[in-house]
Amino acid sequence: MTIREEKERFELEKLSPYAAKSVESKGREKEIEQCDIRTCFQRDRDRIIHCKSFRRLKHKTQVFLAPTGDHYRTRLTHTLEVSQIARSIATCLWLNEDLTEAIALGHDLGHTPFGHAGERALNAKYHFKHNEQSLRVVDLLEKDGEGLNLSWEVRDGILNHGMSGMASTLEGRIVRLADKIAYINHDMDDAMRAGILCEEDIPKEISKVLGSSRKDRLDFLIKNIIESSKDTGDIVMSEEAFQAMVDLRQFMFDNLYFNPTCKSEETKAISMIKTLFDYYMENQEKLPDDIKKLMVEKQVEPERAVCDYISGMTDFYSVNTFRSLFIPGFWEK
Repeated sequence: MTIREEKERFELEKLSPYAAKSVESKGREKEIEQCDIRTCFQRDRDRIIHCKSFRRLKHKTQVFLAPTGDHYRTRLTHTLEVSQIARSIATCLWLNEDLTEAIALGHDLGHTPFGHAGERALNAKYHFKHNEQSLRVVDLLEKDGEGLNLSWEVRDGILNHGMSGMASTLEGRIVRLADKIAYINHDMDDAMRAGILCEEDIPKEISKVLGSSRKDRLDFLIKNIIESSKDTGDIVMSEEAFQAMVDLRQFMFDNLYFNPTCKSEETKAISMIKTLFDYYMENQEKLPDDIKKLMVEKQVEPERAVCDYISGMTDFYSVNTFRSLFIPGFWEK
């Protein structure tokens, strides 16, 4: 018996009957030879961690556009916090931690530069949703058009991590909630660091339920999901906890996400992304060779190809690209 087979047997014998078992996976689009030491979900996790899109997350906006401070979150640190929260929940419910981690690490691979501002800019030009793009990244864009060839369960979780979706596995549903728990709490932490909000600004009726610190809120929400979901065959929260989280999320939208101080540069970022889109639509020969190759070999329409290229940019790369295209340089002898 290989190490992988021992792990698969452990899952069958020890994990919850509601857990997704790697040996029961619906498989990949292209079948591959099994690994001797890793289950299929562990291989998916490793493929995501080692891909280029994952590395680029370190230079993509979470809330504050290209912050100069060392301790503000980026899209990468957000992803790691989601993974930690989701794994904690999955472990306590005896669900598949490897599947949960793979979904969490891959859920934002398709995010644009400048966060949701970039997403709105591309969506105004052509249909664009970051969860759909994340799936497109792992299915097609990585590895020069080959994709990562992930298992069906990981792909399903990546696609359905938004509030409008519902993953088919409980592991995917954990990531869906962990994503919200992570960004609400760490964005509040960043807002406090920036001097935009303080703990006392949170309405008392919310703090009374969730707690009066980031640590308390995370602890309460994670434990509430674990206690509420035991033996239910679903991932749920108590009505009181869910409503308090929704109210805190609305508070964040009202006081941070649309705050003019926090978003002072967002209008410029949106205009820049739209200008880049228009430029590459008019000058498709300027697209990189790998994108042009996709257009030919995979019959990708120009609008989608331009979205693929721009959404893959980091904040810095998009600004530098814009500068090289539209800002005159100084002549030197």
